[in-house]
Amino acid sequence: MTARRQRLAWVGVLLIAVAVAVALGSMAFRENLMYFHTPSDIAAGEVPSSSSFRLGGLVARDSVERDSDSLKVAFRIADCNNEVQVEYSGILPDLFREGQGIVTTGYLDDQQRFIASQVLAKHDENYMPPALAEALDDGTGHSCDPFKPVRAANAS
Repeated sequence: MTARRQRLAWVGVLLIAVAVAVALGSMAFRENLMYFHTPSDIAAGEVPSSSSFRLGGLVARDSVERDSDSLKVAFRIADCNNEVQVEYSGILPDLFREGQGIVTTGYLDDQQRFIASQVLAKHDENYMPPALAEALDDGTGHSCDPFKPVRAANAS
């Protein structure tokens, strides 16, 4: 083999190694991405059931049910059009209450219930994740009607 062919062989091996490294890095990055979805996205079937994601919305009125013997809590998260049942086992944030905007991390089970591993409540009344604010906008710049009474009650 001539010196030129040896250099070309090494360049080919180097290009293949770089391509494999980029492919492995891309696969690892894709597996660790966590997308934000709303209850309407789940109802539309736009959420893969096998991966973890963030679900945001408002805690629906009269939906919080606490287990008396454990830290299990069940509630519904809603946007203007749909609701999703959420189950969580752990200590909820102090700001958690009905009508509150929250973001949860978890996955959908076989019965389309969201099993949350983390629940985050907004830290002040003026902040809301932009994607959630957009999902709750009824087109007039205000939150949809089902949540206006709850939001007014929480403000007082």
